[in-house]
Amino acid sequence: MRDPGPAAATLAGIRRGGTITELLFLYECTTVRPTRLRPIARSLGLTVQAASHCFRQLRDRGLVELVDGQYRPTVRGVSWLHRLLGGLREDIDGRLSGLRIVRSTRAVAGAAIAAGAPVVLSLEDGLLTARPGAGGGGSRGRARTARAAGELVEVDGLEGIVPIEPGRILVLTLASGDAEAPGFPEALAARLAERPGGLWAALGIEAVHALRRVTDRPIARFAVAAAGREASRLGVDATIVVTDRELPRLLEELKGPELPPLEVRAALPPRRARPGGRRAPRGAPPDRPPRSPPPARAVRRAPGPARP
Repeated sequence: MRDPGPAAATLAGIRRGGTITELLFLYECTTVRPTRLRPIARSLGLTVQAASHCFRQLRDRGLVELVDGQYRPTVRGVSWLHRLLGGLREDIDGRLSGLRIVRSTRAVAGAAIAAGAPVVLSLEDGLLTARPGAGGGGSRGRARTARAAGELVEVDGLEGIVPIEPGRILVLTLASGDAEAPGFPEALAARLAERPGGLWAALGIEAVHALRRVTDRPIARFAVAAAGREASRLGVDATIVVTDRELPRLLEELKGPELPPLEVRAALPPRRARPGGRRAPRGAPPDRPPRSPPPARAVRRAPGPARP
C-alpha cells in the first residue's frame, strides 16, 4: 500500500497523476456507500471506465472493497484518507497564513488629498504613491485624513492590486585601461545619459572611481546585486558599472528566481580597427579616409593575330 508521507500529503504532492481522483473516489465510498460506479463517475466528472479503473487500483492496494453490493473503504483506506486530508489541511493552513490581506496602508501623497477622498495607488520611483481619483485599474481606497503633497497619508478600504512592471538592469562593463583613454569621462557620461533615472551603482574601486568622475549623484556601493534586484522588483531601473574582472561575480549574485530583465553592454564604444589589424585606442581621432586611386591610363597594345 502506498501510504502518503509528508511530501505526498500536500498540494504539491497530490499533483501526481491520479492521486486527487483516488482521494475523491475513496471519499465518495466513505460518505455515500454507492452500489454502482455510474454515480461516482458522474460526481467526479469521469467516465464509467475511468471510475472502474480507479476502483481496481484502490482495491489492489487494499484501500477499497465491494461488500454486499456496496463500494466501501477498508480500514487501511479510511486511515489513508484521514492521513491525506489531514496533511492537506495543514498544508493549506500554512499557505493561508503566509497570505496577508491588507486593508489599509501608508503612501506618499502625490498631490493634495482631502479627508475621505477616494485615491488611486501606484508605484512611482519605487514608492507607493496615492493620488486623488476613483477611476482606473490597480489599487484604490480612501484617505483617512487630509494631507498635502509629499506627506504620508493613511489609506483605508483597499481594493485591487498595484501593478508592477519590473525595472530593467543595465550593466556597463569597463575594460582594463578604459579609465585612461582620451575622452573617457565624456564617453561614459554619454552612456549614462541614455538611462538618467533609477538606481546607479558600482562594483569595485575602479568602477566607483570611474562613476564618481562623471556624476555627483549618490552611488550604491554595497550589496550591489541585491540593490539592483530590489530596485527591479519595485519597478525601478538600475544602472551598474563594473569592471570586466568583477562581471562574473556580479552575474552570479544576480542569479535566482525571477531573474530581472538584464542587459550587459560595454561602458565605452568598441575600439575602431586601424589599417594593418591594429585597433585605435578609445577616444582617438578617426583615421583619415583613404585617398582615391589615380585614374587608369589607356595602354596601347601591339596588333596581334585575330581571334577566331
